Amino acid sequence: MLMPNPDAMTDTQPHDDGVPVSVRIRERLRAARKRFHANDNIADFIQPGELEQLLDEVTDKMQTVLDSLVIDTTNDHNTEDTARRVAKMYLKEVFAGRYTKAPTITEFPNAEHLNELMIVGPITVRSACSHHFCPVIGKLWIGVMPNEHTNVIGLSKYARLAEWIMGRPQIQEEAVVQLADLIQEKTQPDGLAIVMEATHYCMAWRGVKDLDSRMINSVMRGVFLKDANLRREFLSLLPRQVQQ
Repeated sequence: MLMPNPDAMTDTQPHDDGVPVSVRIRERLRAARKRFHANDNIADFIQPGELEQLLDEVTDKMQTVLDSLVIDTTNDHNTEDTARRVAKMYLKEVFAGRYTKAPTITEFPNAEHLNELMIVGPITVRSACSHHFCPVIGKLWIGVMPNEHTNVIGLSKYARLAEWIMGRPQIQEEAVVQLADLIQEKTQPDGLAIVMEATHYCMAWRGVKDLDSRMINSVMRGVFLKDANLRREFLSLLPRQVQQ
């Protein structure tokens, strides 16, 4: 993977050349031939102070959206600061996984040579679909089959990694793969299994307005792919509604 040019990242002073900060960030990404899809992290290409500038820019753009929706934010006290609130929500809360670096994870050697199935979950996850920016809310379960060389991380760290991956506009199938790749890289287990169950509000809030539908998908790596008995053991320990 190509990394940003360090020489291009040293200027931390605000620019007054009239070029929007989003354009400058995009130019760095393109110069490095770095993808910046909705579910990509771009933190390495944002200079100190630019996230606040980006917040101002998104606030201005969101205000034009409200204006185009014919909402009188000047006289409507309920929407007076909505543009700023929405911009802050996207950049610093629900999509923070795009703009912040990965959480620091302390890894420990597997000193006791643990080699039994470990399941972490349910972990509550919150994201938004890339198509409509509607919420995707659900739970996931992570199965790990360690070996003597596996790095051990704290249980809460799995939740932090999941939050970082899910904190972007996502497609559930891709989000689970991204999380599996990250955990695989951090821990190097013999096997890794992830199952996610979520409600997509692009179906529940709009469209067919089906409140009961949910999506369940999984990723199996290593011995979970090769050993059907281990795979069955993992799935049998999940809640019954997820097994169905």
